[in-house]
Amino acid sequence: MNPRLRRILYLIIALAIVGAIVYALLPRPVPVDLAEVTRGPLTVVVEEEGVTRIRERYVVSAPLAGRIRRIDVDPGDPVEGGQTLLAAIDPVEPTLLDARALAEAEARVRVARAALERAGPEVERAQAAAEYAELDLRRMREAFERGAASPQEVDLAELTARTRRAELRSAQFAAEVARFELELAEAALIRTRPTGESPGEPQPFEIRSPVDGRVLRVLQESAAVVNPGTPLVEVGDPTDLEIVIDVLSSDAVRIRPGAPITLERWGGGRPLRAAVRVVEPAAFTKISALGVEEQRVNIVADFTSPPEERAGLGDAYRVEAAIEVWSAADVLRVPTSALFRHEGQWAVFVADRGRARLRAVAIGERNALHAVVLDGLEEGEQVLTYPSDRIRDGVAIQRRS
Repeated sequence: MNPRLRRILYLIIALAIVGAIVYALLPRPVPVDLAEVTRGPLTVVVEEEGVTRIRERYVVSAPLAGRIRRIDVDPGDPVEGGQTLLAAIDPVEPTLLDARALAEAEARVRVARAALERAGPEVERAQAAAEYAELDLRRMREAFERGAASPQEVDLAELTARTRRAELRSAQFAAEVARFELELAEAALIRTRPTGESPGEPQPFEIRSPVDGRVLRVLQESAAVVNPGTPLVEVGDPTDLEIVIDVLSSDAVRIRPGAPITLERWGGGRPLRAAVRVVEPAAFTKISALGVEEQRVNIVADFTSPPEERAGLGDAYRVEAAIEVWSAADVLRVPTSALFRHEGQWAVFVADRGRARLRAVAIGERNALHAVVLDGLEEGEQVLTYPSDRIRDGVAIQRRS
């Protein structure tokens, strides 16, 4: 072979070996996951567990001392106001004819009468407030049809009307209970006051249900001697429910009355809807599962889903609530999995012609999936999600297949 050709061949082989070594030593592109910066709706929620509770419940107690007979009603039994017999007390004569018991019975009558007199104006006030709220709601709906009111104003008027109706029901319930308490106190006074006649065969003092509903708990089932005020039976309407959700105080400051709530994993086939009625003004201390003291605030909400959609839901049932605290229909958003802290501010890696470019961004509201982009990104740009420690500014990247 020609020596010249041999040298050229050796040179080509050497260059190929050097090229292979250089190629092998070159850094390979890092496989990454990419996501696009898009525009769309964004909702921020506070997720916490809550429990249902009956809005109005009543604990029937013994109005006088005596021997109570065994209570036959059971939890879940229906009761009718003024009709269903809950308990019967046989008198213990030495106690019933005692002067001190007589004075206490007279005092209970006066207290019950004052409570009934106070309940009357409360019902009238609640009735007037409910009528005004209904009238304001009709006006707001008519204004909305003419284009003179916003949907938020209509929602606020509906919330106010719903709250006033609930206050009216509560006032009416309180009036019924006060009337029942007065009847019990007056009956107890009659049994307590001595008549001078031969007592003969003692008659039991009967206690009937003050309201319509169901028996919730039997607090004193067996026969026993009881004192005045001893709780006997708890009754209420299990279909008239509300929800109590305790949240961190730092989250409670963002929650407003009327905020929509989605209730999931309560046992039914579809999520339920509710709305915040009250954010309680006082917090309480609660120990978390990790042993950390937390300041919590109770959020009280009303169901907006019809009762037939929550059939089977009862008192003190667990629900998982998502309370909406912020919402927008069209914002520039980036996946939260692409965000990380860099030099005290938020940053992302942007895919730029096969390279990762570090870029600082300003973000606003965010939830578990997306964050609002205020500055630093444009719609359609590709960002790296879950960037690993191999990613640096300028490193070559390749989309993971």
